[in-house]
Amino acid sequence: MAESYMRVERHAAEGYALVVLAREPVNTMNLAFWQQLAATLTELEGDPAIRGAIFCSGLKRDVFTAGNDIRELYAPLTSRERYREFWVQSNRFLTRLLTSPLVTIAAIRGACPAGGCCLSMCCDYRVMTEQGSIGLNEVALGISVPKMWARLMARLVGQGAAERLLQNAAMLSPGEARAAGLVDEVVPKEKLLETAEAAMRRWLQAPDFSRAETKRLQRGEFATEWEAYAHTEADYAWDLLSSPAVVKQLGGVLARLGGGGAKEGGGGAKSRL
Repeated sequence: MAESYMRVERHAAEGYALVVLAREPVNTMNLAFWQQLAATLTELEGDPAIRGAIFCSGLKRDVFTAGNDIRELYAPLTSRERYREFWVQSNRFLTRLLTSPLVTIAAIRGACPAGGCCLSMCCDYRVMTEQGSIGLNEVALGISVPKMWARLMARLVGQGAAERLLQNAAMLSPGEARAAGLVDEVVPKEKLLETAEAAMRRWLQAPDFSRAETKRLQRGEFATEWEAYAHTEADYAWDLLSSPAVVKQLGGVLARLGGGGAKEGGGGAKSRL
């Protein structure tokens, strides 16, 4: 049986569920992780008692998710076919999350770079702890920010601000992220979940159909374009990832994390993608 990286805690009486991400030590997002996210979203959307989902971390460390598992990106450890499956699967989930009829909230504890940042940006509302950082930091690792991920950030913080943040691989403090519009609330760690749940109760006061249809109208065209582009982007990105310069750069990252990719989840969250 495949290892489970998340658990669902239903609060059916209140109409929502907690999706607890728990792939120790830093919730690196491999193909199985994205597949489980997709299956969980399908399950919750099909449950008539569930109208919303809060995504949170169940890790020992203060990390929401440290982003994509570099071993899915490091060409010597994967293949074009595997990478295509990984990239299309992950971005298909993100577009589904962006347009889900559920109310979706990210409860962000601690570090939230790259793939974790993108997951949170696809939610309707974001609450973050006072300690941590968030952003799309791919440039610092020697690869470009995915096109649609960049466009998603621009929808939240504005085009000019997004360009500056992305080109400089900026990881914002919670206060900076709040000021930029990347997160909606910043609270002490002990208040994170109760604040996210209070936000969920406010959002659930609106009728589901009108709220979900408004979301679809605002995001649907962008999500359709994004999902279609993922196939093209997978080929483009593989050519980039398999180039000698990027192989060398990511190989160095893996070496710093410990063991050249042989060890699971070594190193800190800032080195993920």
